[in-house]
Amino acid sequence: MGLVMRANGGIKRFGIEPGTVVADKYEVVSNVGRGWEGEVYLVREIGTGIERSLKFFYPQRNPANRKVRFYAKKLHKLRRCPILIQYHTQERVEFEGIGVTVLVSDFVEGELLSEFVKRQPGGRLDFFQALHLLHGLAAGIEMIHNQGEYHGDLHDENVIVRRHGLGFALRLVDMYHWGRPSAANVRNDVLKLIRLFYDVLGGKRHYAKHPPEVKEICCGLKHSLILQKYRTAGQLRDYLETMEWYTR
Repeated sequence: MGLVMRANGGIKRFGIEPGTVVADKYEVVSNVGRGWEGEVYLVREIGTGIERSLKFFYPQRNPANRKVRFYAKKLHKLRRCPILIQYHTQERVEFEGIGVTVLVSDFVEGELLSEFVKRQPGGRLDFFQALHLLHGLAAGIEMIHNQGEYHGDLHDENVIVRRHGLGFALRLVDMYHWGRPSAANVRNDVLKLIRLFYDVLGGKRHYAKHPPEVKEICCGLKHSLILQKYRTAGQLRDYLETMEWYTR
């Protein structure tokens, strides 16, 4: 099925070749990503021609199938949150005698935020692009928070972005399980949103040159100051929609 590299009794890499048929249902088109938990492939349903995304979990990262169950249940609970990729089902396949669980979900067009930012002049976003991005992310995360949940793993490798008018069409991937939902989890999502905004603007190297509006949002990345302003993504979204602009 592919080039299987083993590590400590598990699988280090699948290396599935285009054209490979998985579970007698899906033909692999290409690899679209690889992370700590496993690998993601663009596939085409043989019966319908519909494109899907298949995430193959390294067995050692998914003991007793706990990781897949977490993803499936959480994505089903949050299925009305449009910023999340929609889950469909799971399959069980074998690689050289090793059982592997595959999560089947929608395939979303776009590119990783990290790659999108690299293509911009200077390898960073200008303030208005970054502001639209932050607003879109905050609004999407707000819906997750309103259902008593959290994302837990916000960074530029977990955001799929596509330009859409003045703003962006955004999707989030790879939620993380830090235990049961709590106020601390929600606050951590907010802190990660601010850090993401700071990073796409160029980080520390460019921070001193940013306008006052940026610094009012970032609060120098001081957690206590950030959380005094907004403790949920909804409060952040509201701040962005009502923020004061400085005359120059």
